[in-house]
Amino acid sequence: MTALESQMIDLDSPMPRFALPDTVSGRIIRGQDFANRPVLVMFICNHCPYVVHVRDQLAKLGLDYQSSALAMVAISSNDTMTHPQDGPDHMARQAREAGYVFPYCFDETQTVARDFHAVCTPDFFLFNAAHQLAYRGQLDASRPRNTLPVNGKDVRDAIHAVLRGAKPSADQWPSVGCNIKWRDAR
Repeated sequence: MTALESQMIDLDSPMPRFALPDTVSGRIIRGQDFANRPVLVMFICNHCPYVVHVRDQLAKLGLDYQSSALAMVAISSNDTMTHPQDGPDHMARQAREAGYVFPYCFDETQTVARDFHAVCTPDFFLFNAAHQLAYRGQLDASRPRNTLPVNGKDVRDAIHAVLRGAKPSADQWPSVGCNIKWRDAR
């Protein structure tokens, strides 16, 4: 299993605009839907072993923060020609089976992933209520081949800071996962 680290773009970067279909509800989810709210944007997919490893924690995060000011959205940007299991029908089924209470959107053109500088799955971006990047990096230090618990500590600590109106620690570690499956230049 080859792993790729996320890009650690500059903190305080603005949240890129996006409008993507939620594979469960069919609604278009827009970044501006979350005006004046912190937003956790997660680039995930169905098949990546790194995402499979943290899937239960992603569902738990959604439930734990469902009644808070935090908005959450997951996005899959993988090329479905090479990875059909990451297509919208499979995404909707996965969201229901995993118990995701947040939108799971499909980025068919891969434009949104490029705008966010997302490169791997999972890849996490937490924006404060002004939609400035407050955290980017790993969910926690757990990986499929280590024995550390999947607890979401790094993201949870950052969320708690943002919900208090504070800045998360600048000591942030890249996420590690499968590369986003980019479409060939066809």
